[in-house]
Amino acid sequence: MVWYWQLLVVLGVLVAVLSIAAGLIWYERRLLGLLQDRYGPNRVGPAGLLQVLADTLKILFKEDWVPPFADRRVFVVAPSLVLVTALLSFMVVPVADGWVVADLDVGLLFVLAMSSLAVYSVVLAGWSSRSKYSLVGGLRAAAQMVSYEVFMGLSLIGVVALAGSFRLSEIVAAQEHMWFVVPQAVGFVVFLVAGFAETRRIPFDLVEAESELVAGYHTEYSGMKFGLFLVGEYVAIILISALITTLFFGGWLGPWLPGVVWFLVKTMAFITLFIVVRGTLPRLRYDQLMALGWKTMLPLSLINLLVTGAVVVARAG
Repeated sequence: MVWYWQLLVVLGVLVAVLSIAAGLIWYERRLLGLLQDRYGPNRVGPAGLLQVLADTLKILFKEDWVPPFADRRVFVVAPSLVLVTALLSFMVVPVADGWVVADLDVGLLFVLAMSSLAVYSVVLAGWSSRSKYSLVGGLRAAAQMVSYEVFMGLSLIGVVALAGSFRLSEIVAAQEHMWFVVPQAVGFVVFLVAGFAETRRIPFDLVEAESELVAGYHTEYSGMKFGLFLVGEYVAIILISALITTLFFGGWLGPWLPGVVWFLVKTMAFITLFIVVRGTLPRLRYDQLMALGWKTMLPLSLINLLVTGAVVVARAG
């Protein structure tokens, strides 16, 4: 029975994540249309809901072209890495009490490791395309993601210290009386900013700045390989939102409603935040992006770590 339950959880998480990622294509366009006082998708199906199906069919039947000057094997493999690493990270994210694929002791470290591997997707895509625009986009992505991962990890040490565990289910359980966003407000802000940079979303989308790099690291991609990059980005947004919910906002904890409903509501709130930020903030210059990371976010994460460590030691003593 346990085996069947595990299989059901795996399929449920996989179907839910990919379905939400597909739905976000419509949701983001409609919300951006509302923010910018214009129409979003409203032609294909009721309220434009079938626009996602139309876009999917277009990508599937679009010519899957590989440039003759590209490194074909690396060029083909690179798009799948960003999607695979994001989906693997969901193995350790508990969506409700007992609803987790693999409740690992080092669950948080596993997620950070997967996010580090995702860097290879954009780097290899930029390099294998043998295009100057793609290469510059890949190099920007590597510098941005590696830089912001430093304080992303540091911002979470305070959460680990308060919970006394890297297991995500235990981190959620430790928030039964108070969400960690209260004692770890600075860590939350740092992690949120790092999440925007990790997903390469506005205001940190310098890796695909259209006015400078055409489309950055995926300039030469088309068809389903481009679709994998697109879906991978949305899955990464869902992952970061789910992690914020788990680490700082009590995960599935909440009154009256079932735990999985609370988890989905909180996660959708942060997904909406990602979209609202895209529709309101301008893109940073590259020097501003790097300066924000190393001169502001890193010192903040170190100060938060120092203060949290002192509080934990004082309580223990």
